[in-house]
Amino acid sequence: MANLVEASGLVKRYREVTALDGLDLAVAEGSVLGLLGPNGAGKTTAVSILATLLEPDAGSARVAGIDVRSRPRDVRRRIGLSGQFAAVDEHLTGFENLVMVGRLYHLGRHRARARAGELLELFDLAEAGGRPVKTYSGGMRRRLDLAGALVAAPPVLFLDEPTTGLDPQGRRQLWEVIRGMVGGGTTVLLTTQYLEEADQLADRILVIDHGRAIAEGTADELKSRIGAERIEVTVTDGAALEPARAALARFAVGEQLADGRSRTLITPIAGGAPVLAAALHELAQAHIAVRDVGLRRPTLDDVFLTLTGHVSAPEENGQ
Repeated sequence: MANLVEASGLVKRYREVTALDGLDLAVAEGSVLGLLGPNGAGKTTAVSILATLLEPDAGSARVAGIDVRSRPRDVRRRIGLSGQFAAVDEHLTGFENLVMVGRLYHLGRHRARARAGELLELFDLAEAGGRPVKTYSGGMRRRLDLAGALVAAPPVLFLDEPTTGLDPQGRRQLWEVIRGMVGGGTTVLLTTQYLEEADQLADRILVIDHGRAIAEGTADELKSRIGAERIEVTVTDGAALEPARAALARFAVGEQLADGRSRTLITPIAGGAPVLAAALHELAQAHIAVRDVGLRRPTLDDVFLTLTGHVSAPEENGQ
């Protein structure tokens, strides 16, 4: 399967800050690549370069087989872009916003109006289509912004944290729309701080930190890298974290992770419930008071924490 998005050795510097430091990535046709990383990792910078909004300082990138540096206008004709903040005109109606985008893409008046109607239906905005956007909720604005990115039916779509600010129901509604687009052949590069979102939507996930790729694979492949099972222990006293780590060290099949804020210790294990029972016995022998304990499979949150050194922060906006 051909790659519709490719980047090799992308570098972008802002004075003393290196936002991208030799980033490579590839998105296969008709698939979703989830780009994950902590705030400031370079996610938005990468999308901006691929969407021709920024010039890289070094490296190369191609979208739909077209070089982003030498033929940016041709690239723009083949992409849709939805950023972290809805780029809509609040004084126009939803319908008028989409028609305006269609005319900018030279669809012609009749086709632009027809396409606006189709997209309002698709995004459950038909009833609100005649109202000024300033009367829309945040979720409605996000859906209208994504609809605008699809007016020209582009083969490649860049979604930069598309569900930021949405409630859980709105997020899931948008996931269904994205799944439908990918099912129809659209190729998607998705940046997100919601790890559940990457788990739900991405065929492959690329984790970046400090502008470099540090891991890539399917969600299951990334999870398997940090152990099949985890004992998660929350102690009542933060001072007990290190003694708990020592008590459970002999059961660990990988690096143990301690979070002082939540007073939680995660220990990767192999062996399931019998090992959990033995671990609880060990904690009791060491007189360590436990508030909560559980045995679970790793999540993408665990992967994120293991690879980047801290939990994700979806409430913040980063590069």
